Amino acid sequence: MSGGGAGAGRVELEGVRKSYGDVVAVDGVDLAVADGEFFTLLGPSGSGKTTTLRLIAGFEQPDAGRVLLGGADITRRPPYARDVNTVFQDYALFPHMTVAENVGYGLKVKGVGRRERAVRVQDVLHMVRLDAHGGRKPIQLSGGQRQRVALARAIVNQPKVLLLDEPLGALDLKLRQEMQLFLKGLQQELGMTFLYVTHDQEEALTMSDHIAVFNEGSIEQVGTPRDVYEHPATEFVAGFVGTSNIVERDGRRVSIRPERIQLGGAGLNGDGGARDDATIRDVVFVGSFTRVLVETDGGERLTVVRPNDGAVRYEPGNRVHVAWRDEDTYEVQPPNQPLQQEVR
Repeated sequence: MSGGGAGAGRVELEGVRKSYGDVVAVDGVDLAVADGEFFTLLGPSGSGKTTTLRLIAGFEQPDAGRVLLGGADITRRPPYARDVNTVFQDYALFPHMTVAENVGYGLKVKGVGRRERAVRVQDVLHMVRLDAHGGRKPIQLSGGQRQRVALARAIVNQPKVLLLDEPLGALDLKLRQEMQLFLKGLQQELGMTFLYVTHDQEEALTMSDHIAVFNEGSIEQVGTPRDVYEHPATEFVAGFVGTSNIVERDGRRVSIRPERIQLGGAGLNGDGGARDDATIRDVVFVGSFTRVLVETDGGERLTVVRPNDGAVRYEPGNRVHVAWRDEDTYEVQPPNQPLQQEVR
């Protein structure tokens, strides 16, 4: 559905910087997003991810650096002259218009004829599973349906890139999880570049082809969801994307994920890695798994995750052994070290 030739939806940032007074929101960001991929900008509030998206959309102008789309420099183009569309968290639908009128509004402004407009609107409503809702007003729809109307309005213009700024933030957990799967399926069906902003790690891991982890205006790591989770490059990434334990071993600071730590009795060994005696300090039941907080005799506090299979019950005060393999640890660097992104 997306227009343009090969590479038309490729987005590149070269040394992009943006300040607001004394506050540096984006600090020399380099990024390459491949044509037709689902790419997520992940980070906490104030990390620079939304400002980066706004720079790509043209809502903000960088103080330095360039923004390229399909190889063309669009840094100084106004938003309406960029072949991108943006979906926001608050939907921004016209309440007095029907669903079909909302979706077709951009086409009408562009002068697309009524007959062609009706066909394209119906096609995209079918794509977002709202075929029978074209005559309804936004107030008559659920939150998930209104979000799909906003998506339909954005993609009906067939942009090269769809920018999504925390679009699922207003939805409840179950609906948000359903929409995550829907969005990923829609992106694959369209073959369009999706550039997605979120602070939710599960969203990023679930939907993305690649993730850029932001912190204090800089990118800490770029990689696939599996790479970012299993091979965090910095302490910040290890702690922000999921839960991680940082321990000192042989003068190195290494990350170990809670599910990679073995927890048991006297026969436990680290298979060539580490093994420590510890005391259970707290036990947290989380449905399908239990989170066990332990303190080693050396004073390190570790989080261990165990499935709730009914085989073992853990209690605060119990003495245990913890162990892990060397291959399950990854050396991490201090935050905000410049990282060279692999150009795909």
